[in-house]
Amino acid sequence: MHPQELSALANRWLGKAWDQTTAAERAVLTRIQRRERLGPAPADDRSFGERVADGMARFGGSWAFIGGFLLFLALWVVGNVWLMRAHPFDPYPFIFLNLLLSMLAALQAPVIMMSQNRQAARDRAAAEHDYAVNLKAELEIMALHDKLDQLRVEQMEKILAAQGEQIALLQRLLAERGHPR
Repeated sequence: MHPQELSALANRWLGKAWDQTTAAERAVLTRIQRRERLGPAPADDRSFGERVADGMARFGGSWAFIGGFLLFLALWVVGNVWLMRAHPFDPYPFIFLNLLLSMLAALQAPVIMMSQNRQAARDRAAAEHDYAVNLKAELEIMALHDKLDQLRVEQMEKILAAQGEQIALLQRLLAERGHPR
């Protein structure tokens, strides 16, 4: 791999000098020159705790959680108001239930935020990979256009050379037959 070749590729296809290209552009140009493929998107490398937190966040933001939680609240209220009229374990206004709801919210919010941060990082990595794939495809298409243009020029040069030979041959034939030019 020659730095001059990479600089020439950057100038020709990106319209800027090698030292002005981004890291992603340099990686793509290097892979193009080496004729390497871009690999698949980054793998899922979350730890066990991160997978659990993501699962909790996914469940905490689902209709199943909302329905189950509404059912729990209804059972709590009915259990304390109707079934345990004489000795409710959490009498109205349900102070213990409020404590449980506050603790749930205090734990659920950071778990959801951690999950969102990891999802944003995964989205960023996927977007960078997509950008590299798209840039490589665009540069490969530009390279194909360059090759086709070069082939077209070579073909036109051959055609013009053949026409020149034919004209010279026709002029010789005319001269041999005594026709003036």
